[in-house]
Amino acid sequence: MKTLSPSTLAEASAQRMPGKLVASSSSGPWKDLMVRIYSLPRIEQSIIVPAVAEPLIVWVLSGDAVFEERELGGEWQANRVKANDFFLTTSPTPYELRWKIADGTPFEALHLYLGLPIFRRAIKEVLGRETASLRLREISGGRDPVLSAFLGQLHQEFKAPHQASALFVQGIAQSLAVHLVRRYADESGLREQRGGLPAFKLRKVTDFMEAHLAENFRLGRLSREAGMSEFHFCRLFRKTTGLTPTGYFIRLRMEKARALLRETSKSVLEVGLDVGYSSPSHFTQIFQREVGILPSEYRRRD
Repeated sequence: MKTLSPSTLAEASAQRMPGKLVASSSSGPWKDLMVRIYSLPRIEQSIIVPAVAEPLIVWVLSGDAVFEERELGGEWQANRVKANDFFLTTSPTPYELRWKIADGTPFEALHLYLGLPIFRRAIKEVLGRETASLRLREISGGRDPVLSAFLGQLHQEFKAPHQASALFVQGIAQSLAVHLVRRYADESGLREQRGGLPAFKLRKVTDFMEAHLAENFRLGRLSREAGMSEFHFCRLFRKTTGLTPTGYFIRLRMEKARALLRETSKSVLEVGLDVGYSSPSHFTQIFQREVGILPSEYRRRD
């Protein structure tokens, strides 16, 4: 079984995908988004795809293949895809992927990672407010003419001989983000948010978490920050965020650990200590569970 390096805008140089990388965007006009085109091998038995924060769209350019996905240890779900079909994911947990190309036609796919700044602007535009809890629905083997039109425009600009236009690329990317929020927002998640923690209390609690990541988790202190009992706080926090306070705290620790591994030369041991893990083995275990790969693999570059 192979392990796929994490794929986010800040770590484009670390991304690895089976098959041939045909083309990859650079900075400049492509700020806050990443485009890569892959030609895939005929058969892939198993890949672990790490959790990603950015919306990821995989748009089929050519070929015919059967893709199967599953949660780790779960049941396989199959989808047959052809040109103009797409996958959409913002998976909070790693998942497993395999495929088989149906005939001899080369299978090429465009991978688009939409940066969080673009996505958050779209959320505010569509909903009239900022919310960190909005998720998009997972789509496997879908077909959307509007999405295909936007991606087709980006693809043409991407492979054109002239210098890409920042105004054009950013405009299409923002339009695409608005379309995703309008059409693929997880409405059940929005409904669950109502009746949860007020926004100012949620911000107060999460700010406190971020300021004390290196310390032990303290539920009592968090509930006092929110001004309610531990039971009531836990229930409303989960209703608002979809995570328990402990789970959210661990997610924040892993986000900081990922940033330290990307942006500093600190050892894995030092990074673990910075986010509250005195045991390197415990830090490695939690990191692999949450991100899908080992800290050392996450740091590795092409």
